[in-house]
Amino acid sequence: MQKKNSTWTLFALLTVIGFATFVHGAFGESPGRAWQAYLINFLLWSAIAQGGLLFSVIMTTVRARWAGPLEGLSQAFAAFFPVSFVLFLLLFAGGSHVFPWVHDPHLHGKEVWLNVPFLFARDCIGLIVLYLLGFGYVYHALLLKPASADGAGGFLRSFLERLKGDGPVDAERIACRMRAISVAYILAFALVLSLIGYDLVMAADPHWVSTLFGPYTFVKAFYVGLGGLIIFASVMHLSPDSGFRLAESQFLDLGKLFFAFCLVWADFFYVQLVVIWYGNIPEETAYVIERTMAVPWRTVAWTVLIACFVAPFFILLNRKIKTRPRFMIVLCSVAIAGIWLEHLLLLGSPLSHSAHSLPLGISDVVISLGFLGLMLMAIAYFLREFPELARVEGREAG
Repeated sequence: MQKKNSTWTLFALLTVIGFATFVHGAFGESPGRAWQAYLINFLLWSAIAQGGLLFSVIMTTVRARWAGPLEGLSQAFAAFFPVSFVLFLLLFAGGSHVFPWVHDPHLHGKEVWLNVPFLFARDCIGLIVLYLLGFGYVYHALLLKPASADGAGGFLRSFLERLKGDGPVDAERIACRMRAISVAYILAFALVLSLIGYDLVMAADPHWVSTLFGPYTFVKAFYVGLGGLIIFASVMHLSPDSGFRLAESQFLDLGKLFFAFCLVWADFFYVQLVVIWYGNIPEETAYVIERTMAVPWRTVAWTVLIACFVAPFFILLNRKIKTRPRFMIVLCSVAIAGIWLEHLLLLGSPLSHSAHSLPLGISDVVISLGFLGLMLMAIAYFLREFPELARVEGREAG
């Protein structure tokens, strides 16, 4: 009990320090830097939660059996959805800093799409639909799990019991509903993440357009979601008090999936570049040249490529690495950090207007740790309410 309390204290401390650093920056001399870090972390941690749940959704859709105990951990990522939605609403306060096109008088007809009220309205609706589908999926998944005697009996548990009622559970009917919701969540995931990518990332440079940017955004979200799930599962597996264990074959299969989407992410990354290079249109090439050849972004671009593709690709060619939780924690953490830098690469130039110095400092790290604390607190609370999500039955772990 004391260990759990100290863990909660650590998570809360990270959150408070990160939030205080953001507030200090937002009301300080360089509010744009603070809002830049806020936007990057909102996009990253929301993508990890959305992509983390997608793993369980896909396993349900294809009726995979090998992922059994991992599905519960995957469903726990939905706990961050309400936090993500509130964080999105707070972006409205920093609109003048996170939407540089607000000050651009030469949008050439894009004003109809690029205006703050319409942007927040459509993105709010999209996130609400996506998150409600996610909660609906997790609700039905919990109905199929026997309640744990270790449940805390808090608000969420009581709410679930009231919805469930006292009648018998029709497992087959619930499973059919889960598969239907899974398909809807996958479609919403692709559409909403594409919309978020267009509105919050691509639109930061309103004179550059890529029709592939939407698919690139949701593929990236699943990539970091898998990374987050691997880290979560590995930490639970290594913790002697968790009671959660995975078989070596399950780590291997999860590592293979992460390896596959490392390749998919790199493919989308490359395809966008090669089309722009082949077309050689000044409006498009200027965007790429600035982020891959100009100082200081050239170094960031190479770091992103190495952290997100080169290192995972060559390391995961080794079969044994995929079955070693400690190695996978480090590797997935590096990949997620690389995606954080990738967001900085895409957003840093239009948001910071810094030509010679990299807009990155200790405050960005502290704010990121604050978002990490929020994610960990949300998941820890959810697992405290529904500990059956982290329970492994003998037939699944073997």
